[in-house]
Amino acid sequence: MTSNSATPPAGQDSAVIEDLFRQQGDALRAMFAPLMPTEHSQLPDPADLQLWAMSAAKLQKMWLDFGAERAGAIEPALAKLGDAERWSNLVSQWWTAMPLAAAEVQAKLWDDSVAMWTKVLSQYAGGKPKAEVELPRKDRRFADPRWRDQPVFALLHQTYLLLAERINALAEETQGLPPERKAQLRFLTRVITDAMSPANFPTTNPVVIERTLEMKGENLVKGVEHLLADLRKGQLTHTDPHAFELGRNIGATPGKVVHETPLFQLIQYSPTTETVIETPLVIFPPWINRFYILDLNPRNSFIRWAVAQGLTVFVVSWKSADASIADVTWDDYIRAQIEAIDTVRDRLGVAGVHTIGYCVAGTTLAATLALLARRGEADKVATATFFTAQVDFEKAGDLKNFIDEGQLKLLESLATDGVLDGRYMAATFNLLRSPDLIWNYVVNNYLLGQDYPAFDLLHWNGDTTNLPFKWQKAYLEDLYRDNRLVVPDAMIVDGTPIDLRQIATPCYIQAGREDHIAPAESVWKLTRHLAGPWKFVLAGSGHIAGVVNPPEAGKYQYWLNDADPATLAAFIEGAREIKGSWWPDWIDWIKSSSAKTVPARGKRAPGGKGDRVIEDAPGRYVKTR
Repeated sequence: MTSNSATPPAGQDSAVIEDLFRQQGDALRAMFAPLMPTEHSQLPDPADLQLWAMSAAKLQKMWLDFGAERAGAIEPALAKLGDAERWSNLVSQWWTAMPLAAAEVQAKLWDDSVAMWTKVLSQYAGGKPKAEVELPRKDRRFADPRWRDQPVFALLHQTYLLLAERINALAEETQGLPPERKAQLRFLTRVITDAMSPANFPTTNPVVIERTLEMKGENLVKGVEHLLADLRKGQLTHTDPHAFELGRNIGATPGKVVHETPLFQLIQYSPTTETVIETPLVIFPPWINRFYILDLNPRNSFIRWAVAQGLTVFVVSWKSADASIADVTWDDYIRAQIEAIDTVRDRLGVAGVHTIGYCVAGTTLAATLALLARRGEADKVATATFFTAQVDFEKAGDLKNFIDEGQLKLLESLATDGVLDGRYMAATFNLLRSPDLIWNYVVNNYLLGQDYPAFDLLHWNGDTTNLPFKWQKAYLEDLYRDNRLVVPDAMIVDGTPIDLRQIATPCYIQAGREDHIAPAESVWKLTRHLAGPWKFVLAGSGHIAGVVNPPEAGKYQYWLNDADPATLAAFIEGAREIKGSWWPDWIDWIKSSSAKTVPARGKRAPGGKGDRVIEDAPGRYVKTR
């Protein structure tokens, strides 16, 4: 390629660019015609002008009031997280690592851009689209027809998609970096290119422009109200904050708190069948989130469904960390799991229990099983089910991009009284899917000024829990960074070395095919460290929808493989696909290990005569902030 390739082409191609700018000007003049009259007869309605002026005045007053209100009141931790210099340095480092300034890269990008512009403009005769516009690149962020109705917006988003595609490819092709740094570069590149989408800015989004003109700016007033409310609480809002109330229309399955410690409450749910399976079920949800992800509403509640299948169901409700439990460690969570198991065994007079561990609580359950096995107490657990849980963190996905010395020091600086505010972890998880969980809501809530939807899952997603930083730091270092859990006897729990290879408990292992938090390949690795029988199920969808998928919904699918595959790829290649929820398969597996039933009375029905309980479900701990 010659050096002249990087300069704007002459002749026909220059005419294309000239036509582009002409049409852009025509389109913008047409769009803003109501605000830019050229003749006295075209003057806008004075009432409209008054509405625009009122919107502008409201916006100005809101910002001034907010500035006065928050002057000197920004939380130090939030200030560190949003430090402009830190983010500037981060972007600068990213730019240095990317070969964007190379002449050959710019020349190739120019040539490809001109070819793309020519192809797009050829579909707009006289500035209007043909009947069926076929654009080179598709993306659901630009699915609205208004992105194709005018050539300026078609070219705008197509150019963005081309640039994002090429920049992300450059990150993928970058040489000379250690694997962990290259993974961080890929992740940061995706975050930056997602943030730069023209859909995210009011002056480059035709949907926002049209709504602003229709509402005379009132949508921006409402959007700024949403923005300032989120700034005040330090968290992005996804759903109507007043739509749900714990115990009324979310987390409302009837039950009682039957045991309590400073770290957790143990909830037992009331039976709905005359007889129940003798071996009860104890569910350990992650303490990074609230337990009611498994009890959102009656239609999609795993807990309610499990009770209806004849199981006596117990759930641990972890306390959101505060200074009183700031010094707890992983050992404390493992001992808590054993305490919950022993409490249920003693309460119902059974030898063992079924268990479920979700996400980090599943990782902890594996350590608990290894500890019980080493102590000769493995029979306390009849079966173990793992929902999207990892023990081998070699391929733990994008979260590993947050695990280096700089990130750990930042987290430590954010901790207050030994506690990490749950809003930071929520922001991290949102960043893993920023188009869906950040920018989609920036557009809808802040730019379009739309009302918040009433969505139980999003309500749960925003109901954050605080974490003891001492434990969180050790977890990130020992597991995510150093991957010590899969090294026999490398970790000592409660004074006892543990080895996952000693786990002979029958295990049911569920992974989500599209899981971005616990990737399926990472979850699969648990099967490589067990001494006992296991069953692996690959569910459609991701970390939440792959788990919370009731049979009545008829959604998604799951895959089983009755052979003995050595890898996830081999599992998928030989798997059979089954439509719908995997829950029925799980309950059949549970019943195959213990089908004996007993009457649902006495302490099987919590809070009955002579049964002292603490309070009604969902208890106090799930409501603490």
